[in-house]
Amino acid sequence: MIFDVDGTLVRGEEPLPGAAAGLAAANNAGLRRLFVSNNPTKPPEDYEQRLGRAGFDVDTEEVITAGSVSARYLSEHHADDRVAVVGERGFVDLLREVGLSVAAVDADNANRVAGAADPPDPDVFVASIDREFHYRTLSRCLRLLDDPTVTFLGTDPDVVIPAPEGNLPGSGAVIDAIANVVGRDPAAILGKPSRITRDAALDRLGLAPDEVLVVGDRLDTDIALADGSGMRTALVLTGVTDDADLDASPIRPDHVLDSLASLETLLS
Repeated sequence: MIFDVDGTLVRGEEPLPGAAAGLAAANNAGLRRLFVSNNPTKPPEDYEQRLGRAGFDVDTEEVITAGSVSARYLSEHHADDRVAVVGERGFVDLLREVGLSVAAVDADNANRVAGAADPPDPDVFVASIDREFHYRTLSRCLRLLDDPTVTFLGTDPDVVIPAPEGNLPGSGAVIDAIANVVGRDPAAILGKPSRITRDAALDRLGLAPDEVLVVGDRLDTDIALADGSGMRTALVLTGVTDDADLDASPIRPDHVLDSLASLETLLS
């Protein structure tokens, strides 16, 4: 089973109703688990701790994030390239930890004093969530991506993300703002629902697609992850998707659950 995290298991630091029962049902059925999050700012180790605080026993090897997928992809395809990043410190650190040459693009370095030397032009530009995203940052992105030879990538398409106080802008909002200004879309979005993430998840599980059930709260990322692959899907209504969203969407899950508590019945 592939589980989404935010909006499926937890909201913020709190477990969602039915989540414990759903995980227990998967464990009792002897199913292999993988937790796949589109959060690019946290490594798998942080998710082990976060889910542990919420009462769930999860191992680091059971977690894949948009950040870890992005780091792996860039290491495999752009190991010797200069990488410019709009994103938060946690994501920048993830990339540097795997040996990538990374320059952060933010309001401070976008507004450097006149005459100061610019860093070398990047080969790759990666956009992600940045809670301090600024007009000056956007202006700098426009200059960097004016060069058509710079590869434009995004970490994940989540326009909004669930939080205790309600939905907040996510990576997709930042990526869309940059894409609209520079006049071109990213060459690839690395997190869910990309084939890059799907292949990484199936490789980690060691299973064929038709042996896997994907459970999540988002139609456009979690449920779409299975698109055309043979994986089965279950949408939970504990996150960003409600009945009206489901009715209006062309993406159709195989099952719809009020919460993970219904997983026991589904698995039986």
